[in-house]
Amino acid sequence: MLKTAYKTDVGRVRSVNEDRVVVKDGVAGGTLAIVADGMGGHQAGDTASQITIELVERSLRNADAELDDEARKARLVEAIREANAKVFEVASGKDHYRGMGTTITAALADASRVLIGHIGDSRAYYINHESFAQITEDHTLVNELVKTGQLTPDEAAVHPRRNVITRALGTEADVDIDLAYVSWAPGDMLLLCSDGLSNLVPETELTRTVRGEGTLRDKVDRLVEYALNAGGDDNISVVLIQNVL
Repeated sequence: MLKTAYKTDVGRVRSVNEDRVVVKDGVAGGTLAIVADGMGGHQAGDTASQITIELVERSLRNADAELDDEARKARLVEAIREANAKVFEVASGKDHYRGMGTTITAALADASRVLIGHIGDSRAYYINHESFAQITEDHTLVNELVKTGQLTPDEAAVHPRRNVITRALGTEADVDIDLAYVSWAPGDMLLLCSDGLSNLVPETELTRTVRGEGTLRDKVDRLVEYALNAGGDDNISVVLIQNVL
């Protein structure tokens, strides 16, 4: 059995929440969770993220629960590429949507494994009693600079261009999708979030809160509150999924 909790908040600075979250049980034999962080300004960003979560969820809703790992990967890739094509089509058709796009971090989870599909800088973390590990890789300018040794991780965390995305859904006719399978067991957890959380809440605090006392709802609320108290300069979205007996 899987337990879930999620929350999205506009933050303290933005007037519009361009993040979108969906969490649905009974999808492809498990639970589907998506965090999408839209970009492109008012109407454009929230349109991109809304189109994305609706199309991906609809595409996966009737997927066979008995799909093997490769077929499940193919189905998730197909769903994300359909959303990419639609967002790109809409962005190409109207001037005020031009250039819009969104991140997507999607998880298809059952009792034994989690499939992650990822584009952009929203994140997925895997947590158990021993480790707190970021599964996804940020598709950002500063991460590229860190990988090539031009910035340290500490420098990247405060770099003025840390929000520059190098890969997004909907900005090009086609897009590469990162995929990962993670095995998990009862007691393990998965955290999905937009950068409105990960940019403001240090990993030590993420770890302490997720492993701490309280329900999943309590933990989600605490994480959002921490980001708000740290400035809340972006929309904040958090999903927690726990594998339980």
